[in-house]
Amino acid sequence: MISRWEWIWTLITRRLWFRAGLYGIAAVVTALVAAFVPPVLDNTDITEVFGADSVEDILRIMASSMLAVATFSLGTMVSAFAAAASTATPRASRLLVEDSTSQNVLSTFIGAFIFSLVGIIALSTSFYGPTGRVILFFVTLIVIAGVLITFFRWIDYLSHLGRLGETVDKVEVATAKAIMARWQSPHLGCAALVSVPTSSFPLLGQRIGYIQYLDVSALSRIAETAGGSIYVVRLPGAFSDTTEPLAWTSWEPDEDERAALINAFLIDSARSFPQDPRFGLIVLSEIASRALSPGINDPGTAIDIIGRVVRILSILAGERDAEADEIHYPSVFIPTVSVDDAFDDVFNAIARDGAATLEVGIRMQKAFRTLARMGRPDFGDNARRHSALALKRSLAALTLDEDKRTIEAIAAEVGAGGDQARSTSLK
Repeated sequence: MISRWEWIWTLITRRLWFRAGLYGIAAVVTALVAAFVPPVLDNTDITEVFGADSVEDILRIMASSMLAVATFSLGTMVSAFAAAASTATPRASRLLVEDSTSQNVLSTFIGAFIFSLVGIIALSTSFYGPTGRVILFFVTLIVIAGVLITFFRWIDYLSHLGRLGETVDKVEVATAKAIMARWQSPHLGCAALVSVPTSSFPLLGQRIGYIQYLDVSALSRIAETAGGSIYVVRLPGAFSDTTEPLAWTSWEPDEDERAALINAFLIDSARSFPQDPRFGLIVLSEIASRALSPGINDPGTAIDIIGRVVRILSILAGERDAEADEIHYPSVFIPTVSVDDAFDDVFNAIARDGAATLEVGIRMQKAFRTLARMGRPDFGDNARRHSALALKRSLAALTLDEDKRTIEAIAAEVGAGGDQARSTSLK
């Protein structure tokens, strides 16, 4: 588990301005360091070939072109974000904003512009000596080569930036990563919460919003210092207000302890993917529901989403590392993410909005059949439960008896598939 400040640092590094600013600082340092190179070339003919005029002309061309390219790239990224929000869901656009490829491209163009601008200013003030101008010339060539390579990569990347398939791929990767992390550490290194003792004291939050991050190491330090235990009841992704407890403590904390405990819960206005495995499933469900709306009428996307969901949920039926249940913070108790909630998050909306579409209904029942055969008892129970609900919706929405019989025949296999599943011992 990373600390609160490491988490905040991670959020900062994902911002577009951070990488662009870092490239800009590097460009300034690179442009100025050439002036402090020892004058080893001052008395050679090479300084006459690469004079101030030739370097300045190149830098002026690069400055004007990089400003135009950076402006164009930024406009393209904004259009891609808007397209992702309209074709997929606004919740998915954050993944595009944090995309490292887009940030590196824009940062490279901005860095090259700043480099050329600083170089022009330094040349106009005779900041460089003969050796410095030669060094600046060759560094400029290296910068141009980097810009060209980045530009060609950017052209290829623009062919799918902001498209629905690319957005769905990013959501699937982020969701699978979050679920894998939670599967390998189901209680974040803490003890499993079974129940909260009746003598515990509630810890109420001071902000209204979604819990993005939980610093269990900070909670553990406070509990160990106080000689007590902390029972967390609101996990990342839960909506927090000032009336329901975030956690319960076995002792009555003082003001300083209470403030430190509350600071261990990072609350913001929106949910995020890393520590919230259910959020990605909700986003995928939203994309499928939007595709099934009458205005879009794209059942193929919904069918694709169902297949991706099965692939993601299969992570929970796989094997875990031997250290998965190791307890690092025995004084902190955390509940397990419910498989029931995960199924509800992703399948309820798709079953409701795709009830009148035969193809979606068939794909849903086949997905439930696959999940029921994966060997987890709670998978089988939830698959049969949602299969029955989806069947009821389909029978109420479909008009042809032949279509109804097709759905009923596949739904009947869900129960049989669960009974025939291989027996696997999974917690």
